[in-house]
Amino acid sequence: MVPDFPVILFYKYASVADPKEFAAAQRALCEALDLKGRILIAEEGINGTLAGSAAAIDSYILALKKDARFADIDIKVSAGDATTFPRLVVKVRPEIVTLQGGRIQPDQDNQLCPADWKRMMEENPDTVVLDVRNRFESTAGKFENAVTCDIAHFRELPDYVSRLEHLKEKTVLMYCTGGIRCEKASALFRARGFKSVFQLHGGIVRYQEQFGNEYWQGECFVFDQRMTVKVEKDLVPIGRCAHTNRLTSRFVNCLHDPCHELFLLSEEAERENKDFLVCPECRRSGLDYATAVYVRPAGAAARSAT
Repeated sequence: MVPDFPVILFYKYASVADPKEFAAAQRALCEALDLKGRILIAEEGINGTLAGSAAAIDSYILALKKDARFADIDIKVSAGDATTFPRLVVKVRPEIVTLQGGRIQPDQDNQLCPADWKRMMEENPDTVVLDVRNRFESTAGKFENAVTCDIAHFRELPDYVSRLEHLKEKTVLMYCTGGIRCEKASALFRARGFKSVFQLHGGIVRYQEQFGNEYWQGECFVFDQRMTVKVEKDLVPIGRCAHTNRLTSRFVNCLHDPCHELFLLSEEAERENKDFLVCPECRRSGLDYATAVYVRPAGAAARSAT
């Protein structure tokens, strides 16, 4: 069933000769359809997530697929509402997902459909499931026994690979949310000498459409106001409050704006102690609610540490 207010997730690596011109056309199209969300455009392609009425989303997909470069683009759909995105952002970037790993041609020859990826995980005892998302994403949800990367941003992955040298002789089954990061991560790992690397085509989103929470634990982090989405059936919650270890799927940004890192914080913990609005690392440095540097909402005076 198509949601009343769908959220679409899509990307494709394809040559874009004039990213600025294409971005302007995309912005005009989205504004005409009253769509909100984020689109990143580079010479290497497009990466987007948008929300709007079902009719507007249908019109956008039809228009995008009329472009021969994106006629076969994979569109993933989930349910949102009018608050999913506060505004529309269309930007031109050097990369549609920032790896900063040099000139890497994304891998596509080693993609496995969810059924084959799952089968290899089950039947091949030499496999290692690798999560190439950011650390805060894997705290909310991940595949059982997955190796997670201790990185705050995808661009940190090239430096982190050396810490995974012990997996070089293993069969690596990597995954991310929708697939875009795996295409570059796979190429990076193979270039670094990993001999057997496979990626989950369509990412967590496509896997859960077919298999729900089988081998999956927790919720899937998404980069919009929803923060996480979940398959209700057989849900195994794993998100833990960073301060109290209570089960939670609630993300907040560290109150200290120079940090601003996302972390899990239960509502009960926040009510008990406002200092918990500061992430554990900043608290260890001596900051608390009174001394954190943060900016008040528009129209109010900025507050800084004293």
